[in-house]
Amino acid sequence: MKPAAFDYIAPTSLEAAVAALAAANGDGKVLAGGQSLMPLLNFRMTRPAIIIDLMHIPGMSFIEFRGDRVAIGAMTRHADLEFSELVAAKLPVMAAAMRHVAHLAIRNKGTIGGSLSHADPAAELPMLAVFYGATIKVQGPEGRRDIPAEDFFVSALTNCLDAEEIVFEIDFPVLTSHTGWAFEEVARRFGDFALACIAVSFELLDRRIADARVAVMGVADTPRRLRDAEAALQGLQGGPEAAAGFAEVVRSCVTPQSDIHVSAEYRKSLIGALAEKAFATAWTRAAGHAP
Repeated sequence: MKPAAFDYIAPTSLEAAVAALAAANGDGKVLAGGQSLMPLLNFRMTRPAIIIDLMHIPGMSFIEFRGDRVAIGAMTRHADLEFSELVAAKLPVMAAAMRHVAHLAIRNKGTIGGSLSHADPAAELPMLAVFYGATIKVQGPEGRRDIPAEDFFVSALTNCLDAEEIVFEIDFPVLTSHTGWAFEEVARRFGDFALACIAVSFELLDRRIADARVAVMGVADTPRRLRDAEAALQGLQGGPEAAAGFAEVVRSCVTPQSDIHVSAEYRKSLIGALAEKAFATAWTRAAGHAP
């Protein structure tokens, strides 16, 4: 298949891109890395009148440490995140997750802004944004606004952006006190979309968990942060019983649906098994027995 005919524009400023998108009256699409948009165009699942290419806008690809957060430009490639020493040092769960994003050829082209905007419920970057409590910065004709990641994802493949808004930066808070972390994912083949996935991070004080974050994907229409599971970790010590108990709490927090890949029951069992493994890995790291 080939895409239906469309006009193409390559603006050199974010303001010009927003203006072009607004002028399209809802019949325009933004092109970032193109790894999701191009297949949709080729299968004619979307037929925009105009494509606005962000490639030529300077200053939209960067990874910067700004005191208590890491700021990432929307046009930053997946591979840049994967191999960034700054990301590895400040956002270790992201660094671990990026190796699971599709395949190297796609990671060399795909962008963080494109992935977040596409809002696939089985994609790693949307879940990481929710997990870290990221702030997604967007610009529209009326100016800029900051959107918490948990408010950004509305349903599968749907975000809360107005038709004329474009993501230009994402800020990820650094969890400085969290020495224990883990990322676990299962897919049919390495690089495929996840059947289920969990990220866990916590702080230890006197060998008890004092603060925790837990997020999952692949078990709902959007990535989810599990605050009940976080509360269940408070005060826990390590060990098989704690890991098994945490897994049961995670299972109780999700109500996945069956699809062409696996049943709801399988997904629920799988996310529990991943939770148990993630807890053990995070505890080992926090206790200083692993890097």
